[in-house]
Amino acid sequence: MNEAFDFERAARRIARNMLWVAFAGAVAGWAAAGWRWAAGFLLGAAISLVNYRGLRGIVENLGGRSPDRRASAWPGGLRFVFQFIVLGGAAYVILRFSRINVLAVLIGLFVLIAAVFIEAAFEIFYAGKRTLDHQDL
Repeated sequence: MNEAFDFERAARRIARNMLWVAFAGAVAGWAAAGWRWAAGFLLGAAISLVNYRGLRGIVENLGGRSPDRRASAWPGGLRFVFQFIVLGGAAYVILRFSRINVLAVLIGLFVLIAAVFIEAAFEIFYAGKRTLDHQDL
């Protein structure tokens, strides 16, 4: 029995789950409270997605893997910090000068957490079902 964890597949599933959770949350927000909630939730989900990309890059670098991304002239984590400063500034301007709901944005920030929980449930459910014949889960 092969019990090896496949990081690439898990990372792709988490990204896909984030998109599904963002879509479902936006639809639910729109149905429950209108476009302001849907837009706020999508903004929070977008911030969460950017956070996920950054965290995945950090994990890949810590694991000794060289990401297949373009070479960056930014030293160390300076690019990562700069991204969050720009993203935070954009979020401030959007929240300050638009009518979207701030609570919905905060709830949208939890999209990554929901996607990780879905991935954990997937791994737990299929952990006992993996065999040499069924490694493509």
